[in-house]
Amino acid sequence: MATNPSISVAVAQINCALGELDRNLDTHLDLITQARKAGHELLLFPELSLTGYQLGEKTIDVAMQGNDPKLLKLAEASQDIDVAFGFVEEGAGAQYYNAMALVRNGQLRFVHRKLNLPNYGNLAEGKLFAAGQHIELVTLTDPWRAGLLICADLWNPALVHLAMLQGATMLLAPVNSALGAVAGQFSNADGWDLALRFYAMMYGAPILMANRCGNEGNTYFWGGSRILDAYGKTLAGAPDGYTGLISAELNYADVQRARFRLPTIRDSNPHLIRHGMNQLARDAGTPLTTKDTQ
Repeated sequence: MATNPSISVAVAQINCALGELDRNLDTHLDLITQARKAGHELLLFPELSLTGYQLGEKTIDVAMQGNDPKLLKLAEASQDIDVAFGFVEEGAGAQYYNAMALVRNGQLRFVHRKLNLPNYGNLAEGKLFAAGQHIELVTLTDPWRAGLLICADLWNPALVHLAMLQGATMLLAPVNSALGAVAGQFSNADGWDLALRFYAMMYGAPILMANRCGNEGNTYFWGGSRILDAYGKTLAGAPDGYTGLISAELNYADVQRARFRLPTIRDSNPHLIRHGMNQLARDAGTPLTTKDTQ
């Protein structure tokens, strides 16, 4: 039987100040206090929420290691609530990552480094960051296990599929999505609406999506943060220009029913996928090792 069959979750839609860590930290602390007072058990901030997005040469100046006082201050503020926020992580060997941290009760519990660094349209993250190499889940309260993927990570469906096969019962999607970021006839807002509803419905997984809002130079972030249930229905949404919290109650019974009626994960056949990937590697002349296929 599920230990915590329902969970109260919140998403913070904010307008980040580029490179102003102290100002953004104050915004985070204020919203964490609001979320705690409201009894929420999980709070998600957008991608790079502590730093802003178009960092350029400022990347080094705002980078933090895991023992940074600002990160510890956020951890201490997160009593009895899981809080996920975005920052620039300085890893070993002076490598810099677009990362999300999850903290609770004074502890840094989890860090995800962005895997897909977009270099198309008006996006050039590959010039600033090293790419992450792993997908791992974080346990919130049983049976809620969250897969956390950052923005363009979700535009590689294989990464979402892998998170679900590992046992995710919820998907956290922090993003920085701006109008015209991809160019041409592509609508970022329409694309995210379609992708989020598809993933939630296909996998029977509630999704928290946190986007920022407001201007950063000539770039306009359109907001649209939302919380979806296991059937792809929007439970709460933030309009363009709104700053603050949105919230919803998620029920594990919905996950159970959705996955029983549409057994995408059960019928995913990972052995067939592994065989196909091995065949592709052989055709390319670079066969995978046994370790690669495990």
